[in-house]
Amino acid sequence: MIIGIIDYGMGNLFSVEQALKKLDCTVIVSDDPAVLLEAEGILLPGVGAFPDAMELLNQIGLSTFIQSLPEKNIPLLGICLGMQLLYEDSSEVKPTKGLGLLTGQIRRFEKGTYRIPHMGWNRLEFSRVPYWLDEVLSDTHVYFVHSFLAVNTDEQEIWATASYGNHDVPGVVGNGLITGMQFHPEKSGDFGHYLLEQWIANVRRNLND
Repeated sequence: MIIGIIDYGMGNLFSVEQALKKLDCTVIVSDDPAVLLEAEGILLPGVGAFPDAMELLNQIGLSTFIQSLPEKNIPLLGICLGMQLLYEDSSEVKPTKGLGLLTGQIRRFEKGTYRIPHMGWNRLEFSRVPYWLDEVLSDTHVYFVHSFLAVNTDEQEIWATASYGNHDVPGVVGNGLITGMQFHPEKSGDFGHYLLEQWIANVRRNLND
């Protein structure tokens, strides 16, 4: 099975690529929509600032491509900043419009008694089990590193949250074939790898239906 990784210059692609290869995926890393359309599933990674990422995606025509994936029936997984880009807008650095595939905004953690950025291992609490996940394991700890979170979200688009400070941080989100993970599954131990494996398995099932 072929998974495409969107390469727009923001993200450590090596660790994601290696994790996918261990799951017996053929990986395409490209910034060319025509090349990425050869893939059965698309992964949007990201590390850095929201406005820089959107500027790069807009410059090379990838924003329109990503927004077209649901109608093309191609599963999309956004990771870390890639998840945040799926939302309507962000206040990071300057007000910036996002891809608008999920309901909500990206805002900075409010100052409080907790440390910013949110950095470390946290347990995911699942309010609903994603359709692509066979079961939730007993240990759901994953590793977070972020200063911004999704707010004003649609509860039907939130599958799992992590408690940090006075926030229920959206950790696994989605709508239809769109999925987002605020953490890096490939760096989140056994459960993170399990989530990535399950998402890939569901892409395979869709192909075989």
